[in-house]
Amino acid sequence: MNKSVMKIGAAIVSVGLMAGCAANTDAVERAQSTADQAASDAAAAKSSAEAARSAADRASQLASSAQSTASQAMSAANGAQSTADANRERLERMFQKSMSK
Repeated sequence: MNKSVMKIGAAIVSVGLMAGCAANTDAVERAQSTADQAASDAAAAKSSAEAARSAADRASQLASSAQSTASQAMSAANGAQSTADANRERLERMFQKSMSK
């Protein structure tokens, strides 16, 4: 009787272990699936971040180019203003000379 109980107990323990291993395998597969999805999401996020950085770098280059063009335009405008001021002064002097004669 004692041997029979031992055999039945061993069988129950074996079945219990097999069921536990099956449950563990399922949990491991779910964990692996979650890890794989997380790795995929991280790769997609990295790709998006690299694209955003590239766009930001391009925007920065365009802004620098626009600033340079604006500076050149300001310089040209200042030169034109100086020329206009000099011409105005010269015309005023000519007018004053003609009025004093």
